[in-house]
Amino acid sequence: QVQLVESGGGLVQAGGSLRLSCAASGRTLSSYFMGWFRQAPGKEREFVAQITWSGGSTAYADSVKDRFTISRDKAKNTVYLQMNSLKPEDTAVYYCAADFRTLKLMSPDRILYWGQGTQVTVSS
Repeated sequence: QVQLVESGGGLVQAGGSLRLSCAASGRTLSSYFMGWFRQAPGKEREFVAQITWSGGSTAYADSVKDRFTISRDKAKNTVYLQMNSLKPEDTAVYYCAADFRTLKLMSPDRILYWGQGTQVTVSS
């Protein structure tokens, strides 16, 4: 079992920044992909970004590329999502995710472990 606890969400104006954190505990994460997904009201959960725990390789959704940065701190067992230049359309509940079965890109229908989610609201 892997437990994931997100923090750092909140209300921010358009153009502002937020940093989300995801503290992981339980199993060793060396073979895991760690990712962030988001779900806006009335929409499906969508991929945002991912990072491999061991090598730190990253991937991003086109909608957040060049604005969001995913990183991890192995000593703290924590994954971060730095979100800059936020837009109202970034408003969603953001979920941390972990899976060791990912071959290339994480998919919301193939995730072993989810966090509880944290709300991000961007006002215009």
